[in-house]
Order: sequence, then C-alpha cells, then structure tokens
Amino acid sequence: MTTQSTAGAAAPRTLAEELRQRDDASLATLLRARPDLLSPVPNDLTQLATRAGTRASVVRALGRLDTFALQAAEALAIAPEPATYETLRALLAGDDGDELVDRTLPGTVGTLRDQALVWGGDERLRLVRTVRELLAPSAQHPSPTGLGPTVAESTSGMSPGRLQQLLEAAGLTSTHDPVSAVSALTDLITDRTRMSALLDEAPVDALDVLGRLTWGPPYGQVTAEPAAHLRWLLDRGLLVPTSPGTVVLPREVALHLRGGRAHRTTHPLPPEVAAAAEHRPRVVDATAAGQALAAVATVEELLKEWHEGGPAALRAGGLSVRDLKRTAVGLDVPEPTAAFWVELAYATGLLASDGGWEGSSYDEDPASRRTEERYAATPAYDDWLELPAAERWARLAVAWLSATRTPGLVGGRDGKDRVLSALGPHLDRSAAPEVRRHVLDLLAELPEGAAAAPESVLARLRWERPLRIGAASDPGSDDLRTRLARWTLDEAELLGVTGRGALSATGRALLTDSVRTEAREAHGPVTHGTAQADRAETALEGALAELLSPLLPEPLDHVLLQADLTAVAPGPLERPLAETLGVLADVESKGGATVYRFTPGSVRRALDAGRTATDLHTFLETHSRTPVPQPLSYLIDDVARRHGHLRIGAASAYVRCDDDSVLGEILADKRAAALRLRRLAPTVLAAQADPAALLDGLRSMGFAPSAETPEGDVLIARAHAHRTPPRTAPAPVPEGPPLPDDTLLGAAVRAIRAGDMASTAPKRQAPDAAARPAPGGLPRTTSAETLATMQAAVMTGETLWIGYVNAEGTASQRVIAPVRVEGGFVTAYDHTADEVRTYPLHRVTGVAELAEE
Repeated sequence: MTTQSTAGAAAPRTLAEELRQRDDASLATLLRARPDLLSPVPNDLTQLATRAGTRASVVRALGRLDTFALQAAEALAIAPEPATYETLRALLAGDDGDELVDRTLPGTVGTLRDQALVWGGDERLRLVRTVRELLAPSAQHPSPTGLGPTVAESTSGMSPGRLQQLLEAAGLTSTHDPVSAVSALTDLITDRTRMSALLDEAPVDALDVLGRLTWGPPYGQVTAEPAAHLRWLLDRGLLVPTSPGTVVLPREVALHLRGGRAHRTTHPLPPEVAAAAEHRPRVVDATAAGQALAAVATVEELLKEWHEGGPAALRAGGLSVRDLKRTAVGLDVPEPTAAFWVELAYATGLLASDGGWEGSSYDEDPASRRTEERYAATPAYDDWLELPAAERWARLAVAWLSATRTPGLVGGRDGKDRVLSALGPHLDRSAAPEVRRHVLDLLAELPEGAAAAPESVLARLRWERPLRIGAASDPGSDDLRTRLARWTLDEAELLGVTGRGALSATGRALLTDSVRTEAREAHGPVTHGTAQADRAETALEGALAELLSPLLPEPLDHVLLQADLTAVAPGPLERPLAETLGVLADVESKGGATVYRFTPGSVRRALDAGRTATDLHTFLETHSRTPVPQPLSYLIDDVARRHGHLRIGAASAYVRCDDDSVLGEILADKRAAALRLRRLAPTVLAAQADPAALLDGLRSMGFAPSAETPEGDVLIARAHAHRTPPRTAPAPVPEGPPLPDDTLLGAAVRAIRAGDMASTAPKRQAPDAAARPAPGGLPRTTSAETLATMQAAVMTGETLWIGYVNAEGTASQRVIAPVRVEGGFVTAYDHTADEVRTYPLHRVTGVAELAEE
C-alpha cells in the first residue's frame, strides 16, 4: 500500500511527479494492478502518468474496484479539490462517525493511490482528472451519491441582483460582487449551526420537499408560479432554478440534510457468504462423484449420437435451434443443459466442426470434400475414451474452469439483436473464468460440507465489482457477472465439482494453490497454449483423477437379465460390454442402474453388425449373472431365422429369396405399392426404389431382409465413425492483457526509470538554437559531430545524452558514458539499462552533453 507524506519532499504538482517519488515496489504494484499500462511499456514516467489517465484505462481500473473503494472515489469526486483526508472521512462516516469506516478507509485510500486513481498527500488528495469526469455528478450523468451541483455551480448563471436578493432573504449582509455573494451563501449552508437555525424557520411543506430531494435525484419540477413553501426555498437559495420549470437541490444543502454523508449507506466490509445447509463431507464427495460419473457418461452419449457425423453447422456458425432441441431430447435433459454439455465437449477439444471434409482421411483430394459442414467428434475423443473415468472427468473439469465459452447465453441475443446459438462464434465472455474461479473460492471459504446460500454469493460478488461503466454497448452486460455466478453454481453441480451445493474434495483440489504450485515447480512458468501449460494441466488432471478414483465404482463385467426382455446394469460397465450391449439392446432408462430392453429391431441391429445367433447366445451367457430367460433366447432365434431370408441388392434395387411364396406375399401386400416391385424371376423381384428405402420398406412390413454385396454375400452394417481433422481445444479469450510476472515487472520498471532519467536529465543548451532538440524530442547532430563528441567523452569520462533508433525503427533516448569508439561502434556504460552496451553509430540520431548539475 502506498502512503504519502509531504515531509522531506516537495508536494507533487502532477501525477507524473508523484510517480517519480515512488519506489520500484510501488511502481510494480501499479503495473500489476493495471496491466494495460504495460502495452507497450511506457518510455518514461510522464508517459505512464498520461496513459494512466486515459478514459479506457480508467474505466477498466474503476470496474475492478470494490464497493467501498468506489464509494471513496465517488466521495472525492463531490469534495472540493484538493481535499484533505479528514474531509473524505467525514463524507463517508458522516457527522456521527463510523468506526468501521475509520478502520477501513486508510487501506482503501492506499489502494486508490496504488492504482494511480488518487494522488497527493493526505492534506491534498486529488482524483485523476478522468476519474473525476466519470464520477462527478452532472445533469446528464447523475452520481450514485444522488448529489447535485454545488452552490457555486448551480448559481453560475444567476444575475448579481438575484444573488443579493438571496443573501437578503437568508439574513446575510449584501456584498459588492457575485463571487463574494456565492461565498457568503456557501458559508451559511455549510455552517451546521446557522443552517439548522435557518431550517427551523422553514414551513413544514418546504421541509417535506427537501426530504424528498435529499437522497436524490436532486432535480424537481415547479410551475411558473411556485407555491409559497417552494418560493420560500427559492428565495433563500435552498433550491436553485436550472431551467424553466426545473430546480435543483445544491450539494451543500443535501449534505447538511444527510448529516454530512455522501452515501445513504456505506459498505466498508464485504458481506459474509452464508451457509444454507450443512452436510457430512463424505456425503458431499459421494454425491459429487456420482454426478462426475454421470457427466462423463453424458458427454460420451452425446458424441456417440454424433458418431457418424452430427448436425450441420449454420452458415454463421453454431447449432440450429432444431438441432439443439433434438440433442436435448436424445440426452433427456432441458435445452440449456444440453447446450452446456455441447459447449463443454467443445471446450475440452472433443467436438469440433469438420470443415466440410468427408470421411476419416483428410488429404488434398477434392473428391473428399463436401459442401455441408457438420459437427463431429475429434480424434482426441478416441484417446479420451481410452482413459479411466476419473481421468476423463479431470480433463472436463480443467477445461471448464478456464473456458471463456458461456453456454448460459445460448438462446439470448447479442448487442446486434442476433440469436446466440450453441457452438456459435459469439459466446466467449472473458470474465467467465474469473467469475467461475472466484465463486468456487467463495465456496471453499466455508467449512467442508457447507453449502452456500446463492444470494449471499451473489451479494459478495456485487460488493467486489459494483460498477460497469460503458456496459450499455452490450444489453444486459451490467448484470453479466451475476448471471455468470448463477450459471457457475448450476454447472458445478452438473459437473460434479460440487455435491448438494457444497464444494467437494475434488472441487477444492481444482482450486488448491499447492497443486498448481507443484505443477509450476515441476514444469516452469505457465503460459496458455505452450508445452509448459500442457504439462501443468496434465499434472493437475493427474492430481484430480487420483482424488476421484477411489470414489468411483469399478466398471462391471456383468448384467442381470430379466424375464421381461430387459437387462439391468447395476453400475458402470466395462467398455467392450457396454458397446456390445448398446448394439444388442436399447437403453430404456438411466440412473444409478441402467435398464436395457431387447426388441426385434435391436436384435436385428446386432445381426446386421455381423453377429450370429450363436455369438449372441454366448455373449449373454458369459456376461449375465442370471440365467438367460427363455423368451430372450426365443427372440434371438426367431429374428435370426428370418434375418437374411430376403436379400436386397442394387439393380436400382432387387429382392432375392429362395422361397417364391414369400415374394408372392410381398407382391400381394398393398403396403408394397410405393416400392413399385415387379417379378423378374420366380425368386427375384426388382424395385424402382434404392436399396436403403427398400430395406426400410420391407422391415416396416414385418420382414427381416438383409443387404448383400455385389458378390452375393451378406453386407455387414457397421457404424462408420466420422471424425474431424485434428483440432485443438479453443483457446480462452483473455480479458485485457495477461497479468505480468515478477520478471516482466522488474524489467518494465527498470526500463521506465531509465527512460525517465534520459528524458529528465538536464542537458546543455547547444549554442545554435536551430540545433537544439524540440521539447521531448531526440537530439540531432551530424555524423561528424556525433563521432567527435563521442571521442571527446571517452577521453574526459563525460556522460552524454543520445537519441537512438533500433532495428525495428523504435526511437528512444539514453544516457551513456562512452568507453571506446572504433569500427563504427561505440561501447558505453548505459545508465538507462544499467549495463555496458555497444551501439552502431549510424543508428545514433544525435548527441548532447549533460549539464554539470
């Protein structure tokens, strides 16, 4: 925290001078709090101060202040400039005082100083000009304090005669000029005793009017002929006309009525996050582990649905509303939840657009292209499937925490009134990772097993980030952090980071600094998208998986067959068993136990995939803990007996059967009319439909045909796995520049100090006025003059000021002590870089001697 004292140093007149009085640690604190000031590194402290006062940078800094720091800045904006610390304290604590304000305010003022939003000592506190412009009250931009203009501002257009009338009505002595008249009226209003005596004479109705305007807004409407109580206020300057029919309550009057407080309520301390319920930690961890397993299964089910190529991408990118609804029905979840799973798979790199490529080979052959772009699983999905369930979940959780994709926005509209679609290009919100992490940090502050009350979490977030200047460009963005926090609580429960609203052990590990510290120590500094970042994420995923694995049930190698043609899987199944059973039966219900139902269609599907009846019987006998029910055996044998009795090939299409009576039955069936069949031979029918339509048509009539190859063999129907070309997970979109590390901060501070030394060092004036550099410019001398001055400095040991242009064309000024000049180069001790360097003479724009002082 930066403290200011005028003792021992002249009071700074500008922010740049104040920054020059700071030590390196204080400058590093400023650059760490406002990293946008480093893009690019300022040449000197004057440029740093100028950049710190730009509107964009100030808006960003104000948006990161907590409620009390913002209230302190708002109070300074309505105080006289410069203001004393005691004036600021009185505006926040009021006439009655506030112990919490007294205890908290010094640190808050230090924070504002650290961030260069306030500068000056405790006797001369000043807001940066841009901050005052943003926070000071005006008719166009009311202040959150609810205060209006001062007496001087509100009477600035009033005639001298009218001012004298106000003084006379208030019982004051007339003055000789408007300035002293305004000063006398202000002194009266700010004097608590005299002002109270004046209000004691006010009509009751007049006090009621003042009461309605006290806490804002300070503007009111009056008629052309005001009532007597309003005239009493107007005649004494307690209400001042601003335009025909409009009056304003001067700031000093409102502060008197408020008891000196700038705000109705101050909030020096953050609200506590309250616990809504208490659970045993083991129950929380078990609940979260069950949800984690369900999350992995849901993502797997989603991508299994899109195994052969998912829905088409919209022209503008993203899923259509109809495809999202279809996905939600397939997953048996609401549409917002389906959007979350789709976006999570995308953020993890398991799902992407195929770019219009067909098949699984992505060469340059134009024939392998297609015009329609679709979504499908990536090759990384196949690798993910091979991992244990705990590791698969860890990869999902790590991707979720850092993703800027915001599925909660799906279905809403952006600033251009465009519908936001899942997987669309406009769902990134840079604040999302920060809010997610902070919400989980707040949950971690509670005791283990305690579930937070959502409203208390939201209240804490609103206290920490109350202001959103310039949010009007994005409708609803002023409430974005609140919505992000609500979505975080819901998504954490879906994903298994929390259980019953409380943070689980794996959720705490996701945030634990020790895990991340170990990753950094093992793999070095982490920058997103680098090999170090990948290794650090892998280390974190391993730590999470190690915690989760003992909580997950072991995959089962058996099911329980029942007489009603169902099979019950009492837990997660081993992958080969689950894949085969998924072909042989249809999933009827999911949950702690999964119920599969065998139907003629599902059995035929297994036979189409190349299984024989014997294979199916053997499979069920091997993996069932109960005897195979007789109805199931009969079903398999019955479907297998009829399967392939009819053969369909391409003529356009034909039907072949050794039993000509079956073909006669088909021809006689009215439902076959749409297929336009005709007999070519006793055992062959030709159709004008394609083979796929013919297969579907005959199956709908109750037959069990099978397709055959041109050689007459049964065509084995296996699912064609469609994959996108290799894709990386989408990189998070950062909010502003990245946070600088200590190394970068140290180098930046040294560079700024060096540039400031070069720009502020006293220089000798050249005898020729034309040769003198312009203020802030680089020295300019001829090559011969530069060489001669350098050589002379080597002999005398003098320090020189030079202008230098590097290979990229960037100009800078430096203070050097030449040591050697030879071969077109000068070797010198560079005071600005604090090291010995060699410079090409042809890149030196000019040289000047420093003044002896």
